[in-house]
Amino acid sequence: MVDGLQLPRTSDGTPIVISVDAMGGDLGPAAVVAGLALSAAALPDVRFVLHGDEAQLKPLMARHPELAAHVALRHAARVVSMEDKPSQIMRHGQGTSMWGAIDSLRDGEAGAAVSCGNTGALMAVSMLRLRKLPGVNRPAIACLWPSRSPSGFNVMLDVGADVKADPKDLLQYAVMGASYARNGMATKRPRVGLLNVGTEEHKGRAELKEASDLLAAQAAAGDYDYLGFVEGSDIPSDRVDVIVTDGFTGNVALKTGEGTAKLISGIMREELGRGLLSRIGALFSMRSLNRLKLRMDPRRVNGGVFLGLNGVVVKSHGSADATGISAAISLAAQLATARFHERLAARVASAGSTTQNDTAIISGDQTGAQTGQGSDPTQ
Repeated sequence: MVDGLQLPRTSDGTPIVISVDAMGGDLGPAAVVAGLALSAAALPDVRFVLHGDEAQLKPLMARHPELAAHVALRHAARVVSMEDKPSQIMRHGQGTSMWGAIDSLRDGEAGAAVSCGNTGALMAVSMLRLRKLPGVNRPAIACLWPSRSPSGFNVMLDVGADVKADPKDLLQYAVMGASYARNGMATKRPRVGLLNVGTEEHKGRAELKEASDLLAAQAAAGDYDYLGFVEGSDIPSDRVDVIVTDGFTGNVALKTGEGTAKLISGIMREELGRGLLSRIGALFSMRSLNRLKLRMDPRRVNGGVFLGLNGVVVKSHGSADATGISAAISLAAQLATARFHERLAARVASAGSTTQNDTAIISGDQTGAQTGQGSDPTQ
């Protein structure tokens, strides 16, 4: 229980509490506290546990007196830096603000945790303290990608939790990503695509073909529509809701997208400020430009969700400002309120119960094709 706070509760009596790591971000705890102030104003029914150095946090909290009724401080003298190795933090991370934030989630004090800190260390601590969901081999990080879809965003995973993923891992990513789209974006039946170098069935590695067969066989149990292979150009399209890939490919795509967005933004600023006529044109276009800026603002979708753990963990971008941190906290609150972790665990368990049968059937199809037998798995 959060000391000294009157907790609002969901319809089933569960308190809405978010655990926040105040340290470790590029902009320091000031940005986190400012983001908390925005979140407290936008989410009056949510309470927070803030982990970090009290000597730094109390003066920052004093600038926002309205937070006193929303936030409980937990002192943590140590900070996980961006240079710390995950293995080192797993052995010696106790007493850090990151460790404390995850422990609040593990102990049931909070329904979700948010951190701007070292991604590798956060995943390591989360796996150590929360453990993986039963049946999950590799957790994944899911991000929201601006798109032409009705929701305005597509889900892509994995974007960096693990550079490797075998066909069964990709199947789990599909099931978890579809669940995230349903609960986080209200997409009733997500359309799932497997990222490849082309949409034709003969393209790509043999492992991708095997994964594609698994995703197709599991679509009914996973409650999604499988579209087959998709290409990089489909990531921001309205053709697909969930893009599944390994962490290496996903992270490269994510960083490429971020870099391209910055390039286009910089070029537009240069050209719109080049000469009197350009400035006049920019002035007349200001309303449209502001709408474009709002739609493409990466701070609005700040927050990668760790999927496959016994708890909801949201990783905010390390350089996030108050607006970005507030967006990550809002996402965490939304998922906690929806009881996303419990729904995801049930979905993974349900999908896992049929995966072995689907794998056997697929293997039987392949064996039958080679031997001339039918696809009946009893043969």
